[in-house]
Amino acid sequence: MSALTLAVRDSNTMLRRNLLHARRYPSLTLNLLLTPVMLLLLFVYIFGDVMSAGLGTGGGADRSAYLAYLVPGILMLTIGSTTIGSAVSVSTDMTEGIIARFRTMAIHRGSVLIGHVLGSVLQCVMSVVLVGAVAVAIGFRAVDSTALEWILAVGLLALVSLALTWIAVGMGLSSPNVEAASNNAMPLMILPLLSSAFVPVDAMPGWFRPIAEYQPFTPAIETLRGLLLGTGIGHNGWLAVAWCLALTALGYLWSTSLFNRDPK
Repeated sequence: MSALTLAVRDSNTMLRRNLLHARRYPSLTLNLLLTPVMLLLLFVYIFGDVMSAGLGTGGGADRSAYLAYLVPGILMLTIGSTTIGSAVSVSTDMTEGIIARFRTMAIHRGSVLIGHVLGSVLQCVMSVVLVGAVAVAIGFRAVDSTALEWILAVGLLALVSLALTWIAVGMGLSSPNVEAASNNAMPLMILPLLSSAFVPVDAMPGWFRPIAEYQPFTPAIETLRGLLLGTGIGHNGWLAVAWCLALTALGYLWSTSLFNRDPK
């Protein structure tokens, strides 16, 4: 059996293992999923009338306009919050000794991390679908999006999921315990709150605008917003892809370096 065949077989086994763990312990996924759903409902039904004024659309009759603006940001927030579970899962494996046992078995070394990454990306996609279904149920509609734009939107969500998952895996491997892993991964959920997810960058104070503009989530959100709503994307598309590729490479190198380090 070739090395590639072994890698695919063992990675598939690890993927099934992680999906079974997610099914047996759904509380973590549900807790992380409830945050973007609650924020979606809160900002639409409690703050929607006020926040729509920041879009320059006026009062309460334009709550639907703010819903359309909000959903792409909430979908990115969903990915960020879901990947926190990956950091917790990896840290759990490291602290409970199962990784040490895997090191003694005749399995492909990288399959352990690949299983975590693929499992997390699938969970991110399912979480996005569920949150998107809630958004559609309360009135969100994409505006004249073509089939190609839908494909690009799904591809962007998957690419962001992959990038953030590798970063989360590195955070989990570098954390001494599960609690630290959960805390270390919190920026993955906080950064979307400091982006253009809820209000346009132009409406922010001048001193804060560079923070919101030059971070990974804002270009991704603006690109997704353009694909779903037909707004201008400009240079955000290339920035989003560049951020995702850079974070994927950084997370991969960081995670594999930590994982391949000989235990003390």
